[in-house]
Amino acid sequence: MIIIGEKLNSTNKAARAAIESCDAAFVHDMAKNQLAAGASYIDLNAGMFVEDEPEKLEWLVKTAQEAVDAPFSLDSPNSEALKRALKIVKTKPIINSITLEKERFDSILPLVLEYGTGVIALCMDDSGMPETTEERVAIADKLIAGLTAKGVNISDIYIDPMVRPVGTGSHYGTVALETIRSVRSRFPEVHITCGLSNISFGLPARKVLNQAFLIAAMTCGLDSAILDPLDKRLMAYIYAAEALLGRDDFCMDYLAKYREGLIDLP
Repeated sequence: MIIIGEKLNSTNKAARAAIESCDAAFVHDMAKNQLAAGASYIDLNAGMFVEDEPEKLEWLVKTAQEAVDAPFSLDSPNSEALKRALKIVKTKPIINSITLEKERFDSILPLVLEYGTGVIALCMDDSGMPETTEERVAIADKLIAGLTAKGVNISDIYIDPMVRPVGTGSHYGTVALETIRSVRSRFPEVHITCGLSNISFGLPARKVLNQAFLIAAMTCGLDSAILDPLDKRLMAYIYAAEALLGRDDFCMDYLAKYREGLIDLP
């Protein structure tokens, strides 16, 4: 499972305060803690600083790199902010994100090609956020065709089915799961990711919903997620699900995590 650690996102109050005040110690600690907890990538987002996003994202990349030798997910639709970050990033990043919206596609794709990055591709086009599974799968088809035609390796593409809160529509959970299942069937080499906590927005006991949805999504073919790797129970469920789904040969990773005390939680 490709874990993209979400804790250095400026929509998070603590992260936003740290970015605003250039609190390097906070960024260092949060990057190191997420990596130690099992993150594959560290998501970096300065989007709440609309006017200063290029400078803030550049600072965030520079500062996080002082603490960890890990790849980043550069989370911005702003091509100028991405350019500043890409010029200094040391490891192959993922750009988060591109869509089928013409303006966004045309501004982000050249950066993906120039820097050879991975890219998260959201199932959204100029008509807005699709409601049905069929609409989302059709957009995913076009995104994958468009990106690979330009030379992006399919294994560098992360399709995001656009998870929406079940509190705003009881069908949104099944629509996301059906989209994941369909895309996985059609494109076995592509990655599929999502912003996990979107599913529970506005509801109580969000961690329970996040955990249940993640396991359901993994059974449908999800192999990546943007989530909180510091949630030990969530991570334990990931290790268990990977073992049960045949993604962990002879349960070796599960056994290793158990010996580290990361599975049998109180």
